[in-house]
Amino acid sequence: MYSGSGFNEWEIGDITVLIHNGVYHLFHLIIPNHDYIAHAVSKDGMSWRRTKNALFVGDPGDWDDDMLWTMDVRENNSKFIMYYTGLQRRDRGVISRIGFAESDDLITWKKTNKPALYIEPPGIYYESKKDNPRKWLSFRDPFRFDYNGDTYLIVCARRNTGPLSRRGCAGLIKLTGDGAEFLPPLIHPMAYDDIECPCLFELHGRFYLLGSIREDIKVRYWFSPEFSGEYHSFHSDVVLPLGNYAARTVQDGEHLLVFNFFYAGTVDRLRVLPPPKQFDTDDKGRLLLKTYYRWQQMVAGSVRQQDIKDVKCLFNNPTASLFLNDDKWVCGSRSGYEVFYFKKPSTAFIWEGRINVEGMGKLGIVTDIDKDGSGYYISFDVSNGVVKIRTWGYNPNNFKSNFVFNDIQANLFKVNEERSFHFSLLSYGNYIEVSVDGIVKLTLIDYTYSGEYIGLYSASSVISLQDSVIKILPEPEEEYASQEETQKTIEAQREV
Repeated sequence: MYSGSGFNEWEIGDITVLIHNGVYHLFHLIIPNHDYIAHAVSKDGMSWRRTKNALFVGDPGDWDDDMLWTMDVRENNSKFIMYYTGLQRRDRGVISRIGFAESDDLITWKKTNKPALYIEPPGIYYESKKDNPRKWLSFRDPFRFDYNGDTYLIVCARRNTGPLSRRGCAGLIKLTGDGAEFLPPLIHPMAYDDIECPCLFELHGRFYLLGSIREDIKVRYWFSPEFSGEYHSFHSDVVLPLGNYAARTVQDGEHLLVFNFFYAGTVDRLRVLPPPKQFDTDDKGRLLLKTYYRWQQMVAGSVRQQDIKDVKCLFNNPTASLFLNDDKWVCGSRSGYEVFYFKKPSTAFIWEGRINVEGMGKLGIVTDIDKDGSGYYISFDVSNGVVKIRTWGYNPNNFKSNFVFNDIQANLFKVNEERSFHFSLLSYGNYIEVSVDGIVKLTLIDYTYSGEYIGLYSASSVISLQDSVIKILPEPEEEYASQEETQKTIEAQREV
């Protein structure tokens, strides 16, 4: 994982990723100063090392002399172009505009005045400098999309009509040889203050628009059969659950990857770039989140279900039962909780298997727990189709509330008539990813627990586990390792 952190633990801001000659290039903001755009490189999209910073705020008097905000980087006629957001001190930083920079090698960047020094809305369709009742102007977070030979920028903008807290839209600009043509927004849902970090892609014959929503810190999406719209929502429009933000896509061979940063709670908490996921669709065109293809390439060994013999009951619940066969475990408790735990074969792993449920009680899996039962509890509600992860355990720092019980993230999943599902728990450093029937439902980073046990839990339910295997992953690379590898990557990039 990558945080880019120095003095603060939450310095990484909005991101974009470009893959060139097999090297992943990450560009991101530095929070809270917004004084430069950082650059990191990776060979696999997961382990990153910083390299030369890409862009800095302008000199006093320049249009971008206050702050730099969200950017997008693309290859352009054998060169590279960065579309970025700039703020000016003379405006007290409340007016955002879009500018350009160019590079020959992705390492050294130069600001340019082609096709224009910067772009700001003239008041057609969108709030402008002269029509800005909110008192700070959103015209930012550019994302380039090429369609039918034309180049467009999709931006976080606001319509100039409607309730002030519901004007957020995905604005549309067509770049021309001598400037920009302002078009009506791709979508104005009339629901949000802003649609931040918009991102558009085509997949399986449909166009999908992502937007990060500050109201609930989630990434939502809309779809259309045509580039120009109109765009619609499915009954469930959240594609990345709570805490995931600023999502941007990049094509990696046959895989469409989505990167984002993760934070929990308020914006001044630790921000981290988790491993990417992949997009696919179902037969109705709904977006599906799949696990990153490289995980299977990293597997260094495996432990089969029949090789795990030392499974114990944590609470010694007298109503609990546990039967271990080579191909099937059956466990449960008639009254109260019981955790059926065993030692992790590795600190980084993928544990998967099939769970069948009997009865109407509670059930789930646990990870990183200790012998007091403190750890992560992942519940599967097979009546309502809800999967949830919480931190649950003992709090030694407050004798009046000597417990930890915090729900971190939740999502929906489809329950079949047999109440049987395949699960996958991926644990890699402090990254946790949970899939149900091949679809990623929980994706988060948390630093609360690091116990050495995993297992199942039951409360008034009977569950069976079959086809289970634990795949061992290598330990995550240290983010702040020697920068020698960074320099080697840069030199190899230049040679290509």
